[in-house]
Amino acid sequence: MTYRLIALDMDGTLLNDHHEISPQTAQSIKQVATQGVEIVFCTGRTPINSIPYMEQLGLDEDGYVIVHNGAATVHAGTREIVHQFPLAAQGLDPYIQYCKQHDIHFDINTAFGLYVDSIDTLQADAGKMYDNFLMTPQVLPPWSEFTEPVLKLSAFASIEQLDQAYAEWTTWNPEFNMLRSGEFFIDLMHPQSSKGASLQALAESKGIASSEVIAIGNYFNDLSMITYAGLGVAMDNSPAEVKAAADEVTLSNNEDGIHHILVKHGLISV
Repeated sequence: MTYRLIALDMDGTLLNDHHEISPQTAQSIKQVATQGVEIVFCTGRTPINSIPYMEQLGLDEDGYVIVHNGAATVHAGTREIVHQFPLAAQGLDPYIQYCKQHDIHFDINTAFGLYVDSIDTLQADAGKMYDNFLMTPQVLPPWSEFTEPVLKLSAFASIEQLDQAYAEWTTWNPEFNMLRSGEFFIDLMHPQSSKGASLQALAESKGIASSEVIAIGNYFNDLSMITYAGLGVAMDNSPAEVKAAADEVTLSNNEDGIHHILVKHGLISV
């Protein structure tokens, strides 16, 4: 099979547990790219903290990042938003009130902006998270003052708090696509927004069939792209449900799993 596009999740897939691309994985991705295979990052991150990794690999000039778990697709070189899924922001109000009542941190995202209810009272864990992800939050304005489409609400709390919130929110009117994008995160997005939907739109715009796509991920927010791709791959550090949905399972993000799958399918030589 000839593969023309490889979609890579970042945290837990492309990046090891130190939030780094290992030298072996970096070398392998660069080698595949020189052969004309398109590399696309598909991540819950924003353009601001995903494009620098494209730059690190020398893929930014003509590359794309699918960000906010599929809510936007951005050209890495020009920072142009080529596609996005705006949501009905006022519909988020009940979820925001729930978060406030249950001491769950939340933020609101546009393609490039990040907004929180209060910077002065930002929880220590949330502040550390933003530092780790190279993000600087702004104070959340009224919906009427947004000049860019709202794409996502992210809730951040303990696993137990989010398990309870997820269970309760699933009983509400399903106005949004609700994803567990990590053990400590829940994302609310436009109902049609997903990594798989945005990956499909990008591939089709380039005349690439799903059978020519490899998608590699490690968590529930990666399921849509893993099942869309001709070859869907789960990392060994994935939950059992993600592994079951994938065509193959590779090594973990700390064991150069991406490199090993590229070698296995003849995309690079060793």
